[in-house]
Amino acid sequence: MRVLGLMSGTSADGIDAVLVEFKGDPSKPKWKILNTGSYEYPSSIREKIIQVGQGLKINNKEWLELAEEITELNALAARTCDPDSTAKVVGCHGQTLFHRSVKKNKRGGSLQILLGPLLANILDQIVVYDFRSKDIASGGHGAPLVALADEALVGRLYGWRGVLNLGGIANLTIIPPKTGIERTSECLGWDCGPANSLIDLAIKESTNSSLKFDLNGALAFRGIPKLNIIEKWLKEPFFNLGPPRSTGREQFGIQDLQKRKKELGDLSKEDLLSTLTTFTASIISQDLDNLFRFRKIRLIELLVAGGGTRNLFLMRQLQKQCCGVYVRPINEIGIPSQFREALVFATLSWWNFLGKKVNPKYITGANKPLVYGVRVDP
Repeated sequence: MRVLGLMSGTSADGIDAVLVEFKGDPSKPKWKILNTGSYEYPSSIREKIIQVGQGLKINNKEWLELAEEITELNALAARTCDPDSTAKVVGCHGQTLFHRSVKKNKRGGSLQILLGPLLANILDQIVVYDFRSKDIASGGHGAPLVALADEALVGRLYGWRGVLNLGGIANLTIIPPKTGIERTSECLGWDCGPANSLIDLAIKESTNSSLKFDLNGALAFRGIPKLNIIEKWLKEPFFNLGPPRSTGREQFGIQDLQKRKKELGDLSKEDLLSTLTTFTASIISQDLDNLFRFRKIRLIELLVAGGGTRNLFLMRQLQKQCCGVYVRPINEIGIPSQFREALVFATLSWWNFLGKKVNPKYITGANKPLVYGVRVDP
């Protein structure tokens, strides 16, 4: 069965589309990518998405127009990737504008903006969208949903395997081995903290918006990270919470950046970027250390996906700090790094079509197996 997956993440740089053919057992499918495509957001839309995510107040008319525009851009991305509408189902994540993690007795919340029925009618295809609300209603964080499908897509090894996504936010999936006493263990997953969110905001601010990101980590390579400050940051309560754990740009956005810059004092942009990039790698490294300390799980391999894989300084820091773990890009096992999340939402949409339930207990913390997404027919 052919499924089209559409995804735009917290970096809000655009929409990734992937057309996939699925066959066989839904839990261990045979899958093949038939086409991929990306549609970059116009800069005005990207700015508005980021600003609204940071608390900018807009009126009802502007909300509606933003939702319509994002829906129409998703339709454009879908048509570009699958011009003959060969997909039986289109799975569309929509654009996250706000995320609230679960705290004590307060439920979580997550807002993805998309007009699903409008998209179904523009494309004249079945659309599955709104993937997070059922999970949140069942007591879960609604994130990281990519971890629900990683095992089915990536498979198991003879030891514990990790999948790391470096988008605006970093998240980890931990996949059990296929043999031995640990083969009956459950897949784990959680949000780690900032990946590119603080780095991208910092470079934009320090170059008066002339640069959107640190190309290849070139500026970070030229700086010296403030390791004593990083060590202090790693002791913050969020980074020491056990999973399930989720976060977003609301927590690690412009206000958080300003607070950290104040602590760092007067630094060159190179030193600032080197510090923030090393901080991202240190968060991942600490999470893996805690995984061993509390659960006695040690990875043999970490597959890395997302825009952060293109940051060579970040990748080098991960390889340096995650001792004893084989760190490599997910491209090397046949999953294009940029399209891994779109592939996951194509998978969740296929499962929705089949009525397949997923147990999210050890990933999002939701209290029952769920069919993810809401289906709407044209």
